[in-house]
Amino acid sequence: MVIGGRECLIYDCGLADLLLVQPVDDHDIAVLDSEVAEIARLAEGTGFTLAAFKVNGWNDDLSPWEAPAVFGDHVFGGLAESTLEYVKDTLIPQLTGGRNVQICIGGYSLAGFFALWAAYKTDMFMGAVAASPSVWFPGWIEYAQSHQVKAGSVYLSLGDKEEKTRNPVMRTVGDNIRRQYELLQADPGCSDCILEMNQGNHFKEPDIRTAKGFAWLLNK
Repeated sequence: MVIGGRECLIYDCGLADLLLVQPVDDHDIAVLDSEVAEIARLAEGTGFTLAAFKVNGWNDDLSPWEAPAVFGDHVFGGLAESTLEYVKDTLIPQLTGGRNVQICIGGYSLAGFFALWAAYKTDMFMGAVAASPSVWFPGWIEYAQSHQVKAGSVYLSLGDKEEKTRNPVMRTVGDNIRRQYELLQADPGCSDCILEMNQGNHFKEPDIRTAKGFAWLLNK
């Protein structure tokens, strides 16, 4: 369906008052059926609704501030505030109709980074899934060190080969995810967090890695 001018895929898996929100691109959509099936398998019978909304300007719409390109020539436009406004003011009200609903946000790669940032920006999310998030993003750790998270539970993950890259910016992802985990452990706004390491590089099983994060939240 189309909500607020964006293509959205809605999976009704048995519980309308537990909503999972996920930004996706074409690569994510191609494996979304697999992800939802894995969430259902791992979530021990807990029902949920997953709403995946299409992001067209990936580097722009999911980055919290402007930053230079770190690979290729596509810079980051810093339009995440607008994307979060869409989630808060358009997507969620359309899906919930004003009902009292528990909401989690999550995603993979830059979408996982967006979910992590959103967990610092608003208290509307009970939990956030940052699967292989782009915590190498310039200025991120400085931001996380000076702000308090507002989501009670945060799931972090990374592939064990992701920091083994020649790119000097992206090579910081390992140190940064470990530092992020330390910050969350000490953050009074976070009641529970986990850092899970997966085998492989950044491109291995994004659907399974994201599903593991959502299932962790659902099982809490």
